[in-house]
Amino acid sequence: MPGKQRVLFVCVHNSARSQMAEAYLKQLAGDRFEVESAGLEPGNLNPLAVEVMREVGMDISHNKTKDVFDLFRQGRMYSYVITVCDESRNERCPLFPGVTQRLHWDIADPSALSGSWEEKLEQTREIRDQIKRKIERWIDEEKKILIQ
Repeated sequence: MPGKQRVLFVCVHNSARSQMAEAYLKQLAGDRFEVESAGLEPGNLNPLAVEVMREVGMDISHNKTKDVFDLFRQGRMYSYVITVCDESRNERCPLFPGVTQRLHWDIADPSALSGSWEEKLEQTREIRDQIKRKIERWIDEEKKILIQ
């Protein structure tokens, strides 16, 4: 898509954090960015992520998880690659070559949460809200750069 900066969100399984970040950036600034997400070891969508996104009016239940290495082999290039792994697992987040900007956001993994379903759901809501705040701040920073 001409004129749009390409953004890739990456986490280990592409099952929650990167999917939520992709959905938020599309919703909040899809007119400025072409957005994808992928994982190092793609798995299945995390039902906690699906539920908390549904609560804010976004349906990610039909999203497919993607392999970051498949995107690389296809020759995809990105203006930004943003890893959303937590610090304890950051070493497993892949580096995507050939990008203009690499960013890392330390975000807890919903699949590592403990407690009852309701407790994990509440913690995943906090993660969702953290992702939204990070996306909003990043969009604002990008606007300031464009104005300069």
